[in-house]
Amino acid sequence: MYDYISGNITFKSATYIVVEAGGVGYQLNISLQTYTRLKDEIRAKVFTHLAIKEDAHVLYGFADEEERTLFRHLISVSGVGPGTARVMLSSMTAVELHQSITTGQVAAIKRIKGIGDKTAQRIVIDLKDKLGKSEISSTIIPSSYNTAKDEALSALLALGFNRSAAEKELQKIIHQSSHTFTVEELIKAALKNL
Repeated sequence: MYDYISGNITFKSATYIVVEAGGVGYQLNISLQTYTRLKDEIRAKVFTHLAIKEDAHVLYGFADEEERTLFRHLISVSGVGPGTARVMLSSMTAVELHQSITTGQVAAIKRIKGIGDKTAQRIVIDLKDKLGKSEISSTIIPSSYNTAKDEALSALLALGFNRSAAEKELQKIIHQSSHTFTVEELIKAALKNL
């Protein structure tokens, strides 16, 4: 229904953005990849996917068509909904996920929160041939955004994780290293252990 929305980004968080176009503010659920690509942008063209559920119409936004195409492939697999596909695209880059699927790395896919052995195998079986025919460009995404633990926590909560478990995991990650983490690094590290 909607291919893309182009306009001013009026709100940004690690889980969704609001793009104003034609006097209407569209809330778009995004992955961590898209957030990283759009974090410094004021105006953007965001590719969209409309997911229709019984009780809601939910727009998902993507910084490029390749990520949206991969998202659509993922949700075509039985047992993988839009929320799970978004977590997958937040846990791995589109390039890493594409390579894991086309090379049959079930173990790498299983490490993603919410993906069990059967689902990981189903994703590889269903998508290996489809994705093997297409290539994904390895665009390097900059990751030099200075943010707080609170933003990573709110992103994890929006993805459906328990507050106390997410807080404990973020605290553990921060205290185990003297490294100053970006919000993307914190979320990715937390997703591996939650």
